Amino acid sequence: MLRHSALASCLPTRSGMRHKAISQILFIALALPIFFAAATGQTQQTSATNLSPTDKEAVKRFEGRVKDYVKLRNAVKAKLPKLSKDSTPAQIETYRERFEAGVRNARTGAKPSDIFNHEGSDYIRRTLKVNFVGRDRVQLREIVFNGETAGVRVRVNYPYPDQVELLEMPPTVLLNLPQLPPEVKYRFVGRNLLLVDRDNNLILDYMTNALP
Repeated sequence: MLRHSALASCLPTRSGMRHKAISQILFIALALPIFFAAATGQTQQTSATNLSPTDKEAVKRFEGRVKDYVKLRNAVKAKLPKLSKDSTPAQIETYRERFEAGVRNARTGAKPSDIFNHEGSDYIRRTLKVNFVGRDRVQLREIVFNGETAGVRVRVNYPYPDQVELLEMPPTVLLNLPQLPPEVKYRFVGRNLLLVDRDNNLILDYMTNALP
C-alpha cells in the first residue's frame, strides 16, 4: 500500500492516458515481486530435483532411515499413558522423560552414522559447500557460531541439554537438505550437524564437519 500511494502521488492523474500509464506502472511494480518469488521457487525446486542417480539414491536411503526411526519412536509413544488437556507441567515432564527413556532403550545399539552414514554425509557436505559460497557462507557461519552451543557434548541416543539453546536452522539451509518428517529436526552444534527428536530432544545421529 505504501508503494502504491507513493507512486500514485508522484504522477499526474488528469487525463485518461495518464491514468492508463499509472495503472500499467503499478501493475508492473506489484507483479515483479511475485514474478521473482515464483522464479526463485522454481530455481530451488529445480536444484533439488537435478540430482545425479547416485545422489538421488543417497537421499532416498537417508530419508528412509529417518522414517524407520520415526516408526520406532511412534511405536514407543503409542504405549505411553495418554496426556489429557488438563495435564500439569509435572505430568507433562514425566511423560517426556518416559518417552525419552523408552526410545533410548529401543535404540541401545545406536551409534554415530547409523542414519547419516557415509553416502548421506558426503551428499550433505557437498550440497552445503556448493550452495553456500562467499558472503552466504560467512553469514551461515556467523549464525551458527553465534549460537549458545559451546560446550555441548554431542552423543548419539542422549538428550540435547535442556538448558542450551537449540539453534534454529536458517531457511536457506533447510531448502538445500534432504527433507525430514515433522518429528525430526536438523540442528548445528559448531560444525556438527545433528538430527534431533522434536518431542523428546534425543540426538538421533550427527555428522562431523558439515559446515563448509
